Amino acid sequence: MATLEQIQARMKKLQAQAEALLAKRAQAAVDQIRELMIKHGLTTADIEARAKARRQAKAAGRHLSNGAAKPAASAKGKMPPKYRDPKTGATWSGHARSPAWIKNVKDRTRFLIDGAAAIALNGSGASKATTATKKVSAKKVAAKKAPAKKAAAKKVVARKVATKKVAARKAVTKKAAAKTTVAKKAPTAKRAYVRKAAAKQAAPGAAA
Repeated sequence: MATLEQIQARMKKLQAQAEALLAKRAQAAVDQIRELMIKHGLTTADIEARAKARRQAKAAGRHLSNGAAKPAASAKGKMPPKYRDPKTGATWSGHARSPAWIKNVKDRTRFLIDGAAAIALNGSGASKATTATKKVSAKKVAAKKAPAKKAAAKKVVARKVATKKVAARKAVTKKAAAKTTVAKKAPTAKRAYVRKAAAKQAAPGAAA
């Protein structure tokens, strides 16, 4: 079993190997960067200047984005005024907590600003116009359905009349067939009666 000293020695050896590998990779990277700088004619000052310009551009972009976001948020939070106090000229948007000059007022329409009142009137007028339009469209639909209903009723009546005619024809045909049958049976009955009478006369007892 390895002792503590042996394990520590191995750790030092492995640490030294790792540092050597890192140094080798770093040297390779430095050599590659140096070759690229020589190839494109760059110096460390050029690299630092470009890095500084990029940092400044990023910082300016952050400041601009933050400055543009704040006015947008503040503009979004403000609501247009809907009510005005005729005495003091104070306004209220109708949202959040109501001010003291309108807090206990039941009918707030007299405090409405002209634009808000016009919007309210236009809204009611629009609703009335919409109702009238719906009524007119309903009447048009009913007017279109009326001819269709009449046509369907006429078809039903025509079918009933045709059915009655067919039934009447069948009844007439049955009566005619019955008469024909009776007419055929009558001569046969007469012949049978004549035959019976002749037979009675021809019998010996009939002469006495």
